[in-house]
Amino acid sequence: MHKLRRNFIILLFVVLVVLMGVGFYLLNNSNAALGHKCIGLSVAGGFFVLMPTFIYHRWKDRKVADYMLTDESFKRMKAYNESKPSEKQ
Repeated sequence: MHKLRRNFIILLFVVLVVLMGVGFYLLNNSNAALGHKCIGLSVAGGFFVLMPTFIYHRWKDRKVADYMLTDESFKRMKAYNESKPSEKQ
């Protein structure tokens, strides 16, 4: 499942980049209205589909508590800073 999600993200990224490239090509050469639509679809797809899928893929098996500032994390930071040799000159 991990590989499938990863491959979907990569494929979607490539499709959106190609769509944006086609949009810029059409914008500069032949059909500006269709070019704007292609660029807009690629940006919307990246924003509404690619980014949430990527964020879900990266954060799926992580504990959010490890990234929160709690009393325990402050105690660990304080203990770590006190265990380091002082940098007095």
